[in-house]
Amino acid sequence: MFVAFAVAFGSVFIAELPDKTMFATIVLATRYRRPWAVLAGVTIAMALHALLAVLVGSALRRLPDTPVQLAVAAMFLIGGALMIFGDGDDDDEASVKPAATTGAVVAATALIIGLAEFGDFTQLATIGVVAKYGYPVAVALGSILAHVAVAGFAILAGSWLERRMPVRLIQRIGGALFIVFAIVTLIGVIGN
Repeated sequence: MFVAFAVAFGSVFIAELPDKTMFATIVLATRYRRPWAVLAGVTIAMALHALLAVLVGSALRRLPDTPVQLAVAAMFLIGGALMIFGDGDDDDEASVKPAATTGAVVAATALIIGLAEFGDFTQLATIGVVAKYGYPVAVALGSILAHVAVAGFAILAGSWLERRMPVRLIQRIGGALFIVFAIVTLIGVIGN
């Protein structure tokens, strides 16, 4: 059981470090300035993904990939455009747009991260770890904890960046990254 947990944690943690989830979490944390709400949203999204991976298993591979990837690309494109063009106010504090409630930040984060990670390599890897080792609960916990660890790291990185760069610049860079993620996703859809 521990081996299944460790393999799930290690593979997901390493795969997520350079992944879009980490960068999206940095951007969301600096945009909303509610790190605990962003962490909660990431945790909810990744818990649902882990549950899907261990409960549905290979059925996830049968879902139509193209509509899912088009939805992901659209979310990144819209989010990127909103972050880049915002309200045009150069006042750093005014350019930060916290959601009306903590619940809204949690929901927005869970939706963005949840869609972006649907069918991701780490979700498929979780399926593979369950298939190889069994122990679906241990694998789900390993996967969830790895995602939460990466999200925590991303939030800390976002706070560090926020102290060294204007928030509006971070948001514009994040928006550009989101648009790049949208383009890469669309290229993947076209390539299939």
